[in-house]
Amino acid sequence: MTLQMDMVQSIGLAVILLLLGRKLRKSVKFFETYCIPAPVIGGLLFAIITLILRLTDVVAFEFDTTLQSFFMTMFFTSVGFNASLKVLKKGGVKVLIFVGVATLLVVLQNAVAVGLAGVVDVHPLLALMTGSTPMTGGHGTSAAFAPDVEAMGIAGAQTVALAAATFGLVAGSMMGGPVANRLIIKHDLLNKKKATDQIDESLLEETESILDGEKFAMAFFQILIAMFLGTYVSALIASTGFTMPGYIGGMLVAAVMRNISDSGTFKTPQEEIGIVGDVTLNLFLAMALMTLKLWELIDLAIPMLILLVAQATLMYLFATYITFPIMGKDYDAAVISAGHCGFGMGATPNGVANMASVAQKYSYSAVAYFVVSLVGALFIDFTNAFVITTFMNLFG
Repeated sequence: MTLQMDMVQSIGLAVILLLLGRKLRKSVKFFETYCIPAPVIGGLLFAIITLILRLTDVVAFEFDTTLQSFFMTMFFTSVGFNASLKVLKKGGVKVLIFVGVATLLVVLQNAVAVGLAGVVDVHPLLALMTGSTPMTGGHGTSAAFAPDVEAMGIAGAQTVALAAATFGLVAGSMMGGPVANRLIIKHDLLNKKKATDQIDESLLEETESILDGEKFAMAFFQILIAMFLGTYVSALIASTGFTMPGYIGGMLVAAVMRNISDSGTFKTPQEEIGIVGDVTLNLFLAMALMTLKLWELIDLAIPMLILLVAQATLMYLFATYITFPIMGKDYDAAVISAGHCGFGMGATPNGVANMASVAQKYSYSAVAYFVVSLVGALFIDFTNAFVITTFMNLFG
C-alpha cells in the first residue's frame, strides 16, 4: 500500500517531526552533546520507521516536496545577505586568512572524495556527496545540492549526503577537543599565551530588539525580490552550459543587495532575515530527512565507510598541519583548529562547542571564537557553494 501526501500534508508532517526533534534533543543528552539539529532527529527517526514499514511490506510513502524546494531557495537566499565585504574587512586579517584556509579545506574535501571514487567503485558525483557538501556544508548544503546530483542520474545522492552529514557532526565534535589538547601540550602554548590582537567583537554581539512587524515584512519582501531576480541570473548562467543549483542566482542577488545596503542606499533588516533563514532551514531540512530512502545505503555501506574515514583523516591532518600553522601556531590557533574540526565536518555550533570544551580546560580565546563564528556563520557557505558547483561541472 502506498500513502500519498499532498503539499500541505507533507509540510504539516515535517513540522510535527521538527517539533518532535526539538523535544527529543532536550531529553536525550547525546543529541545535545553533539549539536544534532532538531529536524535531523525527527526526520531521521521517521525515515527509519519508513524503512521498516517498507521492508515489511506494510506501507510506502510518497510526498509532494514542492515546498521543500521553495524553503531551500529561501534559506540560501537569506545566506546571501550575510556576504558583506564591509563586515569581512572589519573582521580583520585573521578572518580573511581563515576564509582562505576554510575554502582550501573545501577544495581538498572534494578532491579526496572524487579521487577515491575509482578505488571504491562509485561514480565521482556520488563520492562528491561525502566531500565538502556534507562535511563543511552540513545537512543544509547536502539537502540543497544532492537533488541536483540525483537529477544528473546519480541515484541515492541525497541519502548518501545526509547520512554523511550526520556522521560528520559526531566525528567533528569528537575530534576537535583532542586535536587542540595535543597541540597545546606539545607546544606548551598555554604558558606562551600572549595578549591577543584587538578585534571588533561588536560584530558578534547580540542586541535586544523589539519585535517589529514592518521589519519582518521587509525581510520577507527583500528575500522574495532576491529570489525573483535570482531566477533570471540562474537562467543566464545556465545558458552558458554551467550547471548549478537554482538557488545560486538568488544568493548572488542577495549578496549584491546586502553590499548596496552597506553603502547606505537602503536598509536590509539583517536580524529578521536571519530569523526567516533559520525557520526555512528547519522546514526544508525536516522535509529532506523524512523523505530519505535509507534502503539505498545498503549496497553503499562499505564504500561510504571508506570515504568517510578518509574525510575524518583529512580533517585531522588539515587542522593539525595547515589550520594551526597558518593561523599563527599559538594558543588561539590551537583553539581555532578545534573549532575548524567542528564546522569543517558539521556545523558552526559544533565548532563553538569544541572551542568551549577547550576553554573550560585551559583558557578562553576571544580571537578563536570571533574568527570561527564569523567565518562559519557568514562566509563559508557562500564559498563552499561555488566550489561544489565547480566540481559538479568537472565530473558531471
